[in-house]
Amino acid sequence: MVIVFGFFADSGERVKFLHLAAKKKNDSVWIPEFEKLLREFGSLEIYEHAEGFPESKTLSLIQNCDILITSWGAAPVPVATADEPGDLKYICHTNGGVRPVVPKEIIEAGIPVTNWGEAPAQRLAEAAFTLLIAVLKDVPGRVDTVRSGGWKPQDSVYGGGLEGLSTGIYGLGAIGRAFERMLRPFLPVVRVYDPYQKDIPETCTRVESLRELFETSEAVVIHAGLSPETEGSVNRELLALLPDHGIIINTARGAIIDQDALFAELETGRLRAGLDVLHPDTLPADHPARQWPNVIFTAHDLGKIRPLPGRPPGFWKFHRVCLENIRRFIEGEPLMYLIDLDRYMIST
Repeated sequence: MVIVFGFFADSGERVKFLHLAAKKKNDSVWIPEFEKLLREFGSLEIYEHAEGFPESKTLSLIQNCDILITSWGAAPVPVATADEPGDLKYICHTNGGVRPVVPKEIIEAGIPVTNWGEAPAQRLAEAAFTLLIAVLKDVPGRVDTVRSGGWKPQDSVYGGGLEGLSTGIYGLGAIGRAFERMLRPFLPVVRVYDPYQKDIPETCTRVESLRELFETSEAVVIHAGLSPETEGSVNRELLALLPDHGIIINTARGAIIDQDALFAELETGRLRAGLDVLHPDTLPADHPARQWPNVIFTAHDLGKIRPLPGRPPGFWKFHRVCLENIRRFIEGEPLMYLIDLDRYMIST
C-alpha cells in the first residue's frame, strides 16, 4: 500500500483518468499538486480545446478511461456515453454546476456522478454576507463621498443593521445553511423558503411560498439552485412586495431573477441590491446600471479565493473531496455527494 495525501490506494490498481477541457484547462483546478496526486492513483490524460473535437473522438476518449474528471471549463459529455460508456466507470465532477457538463441521460443510465458537495458553501455564504453588509451600510456610497472630497453622506437613505432585520433566505441547501449560521450571532429575524428541505434550524421560520417570503422580508438572499422551477421565479410581482429600500442579494444564478424587472426597480432607486451574478453574466461597458448608486456588481467573482502575492495556489476543499471520492471508488466504499436524478434536477 502507498499513502496518497493521507489516503491509501492499492499500488497495484492503475486507474486511467481523463479530463477534457473545452478550451484551456482551468489553472485553479489543475494545480501541479493535484495532478501529481492523481498520477499516484494511475495515469492522467488532459486534452485542451476539446470543444473542437468531433463527437466520435470525444466519445472514444471517454470510453477508454476509467474515471472522467470534469470541472470548470470542461467540455460537455456526449449523450451517447450513456448507452456506450465503454470502460468508463465513474464521473467525478470537481466543481461548478453539473448540468452544463453532464447530461441527464448519464444519471439515468446509472453511471456514478459526484459533485463537490458542501465544498463551496463557506466561501459563497461569505460572499453573500459581504454583499448584504456592504449594501445595508452603503459602503460604496460612503467610499465615493470621501473620494469626491466629502466626508459624511448628507442625504443617504441607507443604513441600518442586521439586528432585527427581516431577512428571507430563498434556498437552504449547504450554502444557504452556511449563510444562516453566519447571520445567527447578529440576531436578525430569518425566514426560509425551500420546499425540498425537510428540516430547518430552530433559529429560522419556514414560510410556505415565495410570495410569503417577499411579503415578510426587508432583505431577500438567494441561495437556490437554477432549475426549470426556479428560473425567473423572482419576478416583478414579488419584487413589488419588498418595502422601499428593500434589498436583494444574489450569489446563486442570475437567471433566477427576472433581470428586467429587478433593473426597473433599481433604476428608480426604490430597491437596493448586491449582485454577484447576472443573466447573461456580464454588463455592456456602457450599461447605465454600472452607475446606479444602489447596486453592487461583483462579476461572479466574490466567492473565489486567490493566494496572497508570492504564494502559489494551493488546495481547495473541492480538490480534497475529489481525491477522497476517488479513493473511495477504488476501494469500493460509498461515494460522497452522489448525484441522483432528483438532486440533478434541482441543482445548478
